[in-house]
Amino acid sequence: MSMSVLPLVFTSGWASGINAYAVVLLLGVFGATGLTDEVPEALQRTDVLIAAGVLFLIEAVADKVPYVDNVWDSVHTVVRPVAGAVVAALLAGESGSLPELAAGAIGGSTALMSHLVKAGTRMAVNTSPEPFSNIAISTGEDLAVAGVITFAIFHPVAAAVIAAVLLALGVWLLVFLASRIRRFLRRRAQRREEHRLAAAEGGPPADRSVGGGR
Repeated sequence: MSMSVLPLVFTSGWASGINAYAVVLLLGVFGATGLTDEVPEALQRTDVLIAAGVLFLIEAVADKVPYVDNVWDSVHTVVRPVAGAVVAALLAGESGSLPELAAGAIGGSTALMSHLVKAGTRMAVNTSPEPFSNIAISTGEDLAVAGVITFAIFHPVAAAVIAAVLLALGVWLLVFLASRIRRFLRRRAQRREEHRLAAAEGGPPADRSVGGGR
């Protein structure tokens, strides 16, 4: 099966910014099973598939736990764009129709944008005390990545359009939630300062839930 590599590069970049391990795993499986001949052999190797599968399972759990997901996203601020760039360069090298450097730039920058949308949105979600919204959003993200990447194997251009629309909607949502994210960051900084002062004074941090705190 032959695909236009540019739409797949863009789509894989968008998806890598959300869950890079799922992208590597899905593309590797699709290539190994013969659904497409555009996936490079490097992504089809057994050790790569096993590593991607294990890391995907770890992310599937970590990404659904409030505040743990923020730490995970922070660590992956570098990992996801790099993964998006590498996957894009490998796809371009396999097709020979797009310079690898250009493909890497497209995949990496798109992955960075979608990662920032994901991480920022999750900060806003974590301002809510209940964990169910995290689980629902993380599951939705996993399903979106799986669905769009699978769709891209058969309809790369349409999948790229869907990825572009989802990215644009994500940016709009992030701007909409910006004030909530700023409040979350201020509260987190305030809690850290309270714990630091309490540790310096040798006592527990003040409880602001009762009394005259506003």
